[in-house]
Amino acid sequence: MEVKIAVRSVHRELVVETDMSAEQIEEELRQALAADKGVFSLTDTNGRRVVVPVSALGFVEVGEDEQRTIGFGGTL
Repeated sequence: MEVKIAVRSVHRELVVETDMSAEQIEEELRQALAADKGVFSLTDTNGRRVVVPVSALGFVEVGEDEQRTIGFGGTL
């Protein structure tokens, strides 16, 4: 699952590839937003952890949870 995180005052988005489901990511975000001075954190597929203070979040975009086809996917 690809997750894009925009941080305020930073021109580029953080892009994190994670094994978490969209529901798990949303729950992590909800918990971070509910906490006083919370942080939103994700672990990527390589085990690296990304931590962003909630006060600095611009947006979080969660990619689709479907596999992409390789090659020509059309039928005859």
